[in-house]
Amino acid sequence: MKQQDAFNILGIEVGKVTQEDIIKAYRKACMQYHPDRNPAGLEMMKLINAAREALKDFVSGESFSSTGQNYGNQINAALNAIINLGLEIEVCGAWVWVTGDTKAHKDLLKAAGFFWSPKKLAWYYRPEEYKSRQGRGAFSLDQIREKYGSKQVKATEEEDRKKLKSVSFFKVMQAI
Repeated sequence: MKQQDAFNILGIEVGKVTQEDIIKAYRKACMQYHPDRNPAGLEMMKLINAAREALKDFVSGESFSSTGQNYGNQINAALNAIINLGLEIEVCGAWVWVTGDTKAHKDLLKAAGFFWSPKKLAWYYRPEEYKSRQGRGAFSLDQIREKYGSKQVKATEEEDRKKLKSVSFFKVMQAI
């Protein structure tokens, strides 16, 4: 992940930044997007941790420019809109890619701000500042995964069953 993407995800404002500012923004984002408070929290925490890792070696006092300061909130809203659709979601850099049986959810994906990539046969969500780049479609999805890394967002069915069992167990215990 690029440092500029990491700043955008953490919502750090333009100007000179110190490690203390980065840590403060990281902690704030962790509180805001924690899985206990947010349906897409697990995915957001993966993204926030990747952003923190990208800024680990940032030299305090350097300045940067950014246009997508609220990208963390934007991506959170987009993920919350589609998280329960049963689609395959993965984060590659600052972009979110959605594959699987998406045809039935086309309108919902569009409403959430995702765009269709016919060459990759996948939906994507990206920061607004990446709108017009040269060479669009030059990379396959596998090349993008290789270059930027990929983190699967969708929980496995086994994890879902475990969560359901634990919820059922707690309901039984409360009834007793």
